[in-house]
Amino acid sequence: MVQVEEVPEDVLLREDERESDFETDSNASDASSIFSDDENFSPSDESFYDRFAALRDIVPPQTRSKIYATFTQTKAWAWWGTRSAGTLAWWVSTSALLVGLPLALAIEDETRVVQQEREMQMQSAGQQQLLSGPQQQQGILPPGF
Repeated sequence: MVQVEEVPEDVLLREDERESDFETDSNASDASSIFSDDENFSPSDESFYDRFAALRDIVPPQTRSKIYATFTQTKAWAWWGTRSAGTLAWWVSTSALLVGLPLALAIEDETRVVQQEREMQMQSAGQQQLLSGPQQQQGILPPGF
């Protein structure tokens, strides 16, 4: 079991006095070295990562957790949207190949057949003109008659 004891202030002061006999100016030199580091600071020497990591100390933990939750949710929605768009693109391209390609081939074949029929009709019309013989030519008429 833990026992709690009250320590009088007199005892604390006596301990501080004993330690103060051996103290040096190291505390003062530490403080001055901290300030001298600030004087030598150059923002151009600091990397983007250092600046970004410093935000961790500036932004409170609750705000960071909200930002992270929002980022995670956005990432999940983006992943779902990308996956759904890929699935939709696959369905459209597959349907176009299964339905559109045979349809395009059938239309092309029908166009070819219609063109052949026209050529055959033109050939038969040409043969009929040759078989019917020469037509009587009309005389040359002056304009206006």
